[in-house]
Formats: sequence, structure tokens, C-alpha cells
Amino acid sequence: MIVEALAPKALEDGTALPGALLTELTALYASDEEFQRLSGDFPDPSDIRPEQVAAVLAEELARPSAEVLLARSEGRLVAVAVTLGRHPDPADPDPWLGLLMVHADERGAGHGRRLATHVEDRFRAAGRTGLRLAVLEDNPAGLAFWTALGYEETDRRPDLARGRPCVVLRKELAS
Repeated sequence: MIVEALAPKALEDGTALPGALLTELTALYASDEEFQRLSGDFPDPSDIRPEQVAAVLAEELARPSAEVLLARSEGRLVAVAVTLGRHPDPADPDPWLGLLMVHADERGAGHGRRLATHVEDRFRAAGRTGLRLAVLEDNPAGLAFWTALGYEETDRRPDLARGRPCVVLRKELAS
């Protein structure tokens, strides 16, 4: 699997992604209609449009210390991750993994686990001691995935974006 960062200036105007990449990203987001229904990030989870995906990614990259990582296998986009080097709450010292989504057709191939490990390794190499993420309370599959990777519940609280009930998880990044 090859992981590359999406250049922040590629999205400055919300539509500047190359057409082929935007098509791939839209297909990835649209592949998991069930998650999109849970998240509420798109008005119609059964009809996700390229301009909506571009706007969501531009919004993510507008946050200080945010990064969008694209994972490819055999040339195909198989997963995307969004990270924050710093949480908006200044009292929170850990980086956050805001999103990790694997194309539905690629589930079970280990791409999610490998991308999560890649993110952990990058923060570990940067001297960070922990990584946090939030899982929607009504997403038991997501919770099972992250706990299987060693993440432990630290809190339950609404997310900052939409006030959705979430389980906050943390993993110690021992060197």
C-alpha cells in the first residue's frame, strides 16, 4: 500500500482537485452508504456528488495541522484518512484521527489496519505519545475495529462538528 498526503493547496477553492482523483474520492465516500447515513455528513447518502466531497475535504484541510492521506493498492484508491496534529481543545495534547474510510469493495483486505498503523507510525516518529479518535456511538462495527487495534475508551461526549454522541478512544504510542 502506498500512502500520500493530499496537498492542501489542491483544495484552496474547494474544486481544484484533479478530476480523476475527485472521481476516485467520490466513489470511495459513496461506497459506504451505511456509514454516510450514520455520519450525516452528506444531505443524501445515496447520491454523493464530487463537489460535496471536494467541499468536505477543503473544510478538513482548512483546520490547522490537518492532513488528508490517500492510500492506494495496485494503483487504486482504497482508503482515506484525515488527521489533526492538534485538537481544537488546547488542553488535549494528542493528535487525532478524524476519519479513516476504506472503500466498501476493499473491506477485509487489511487496508484499514495498514493505514491506521501508518498514521500511528507517523505520529510516533514525530514524538507523539498517544493518538485519539471518536467513533459514533451507533457505529458498533467502527468501535469493534478500533478496539481490536488496541484503542481504549477514555470518554463519551458529543463531537464538535454536529453534537453527535461519540465514544472517544485513545491508543498509547509507545516507541
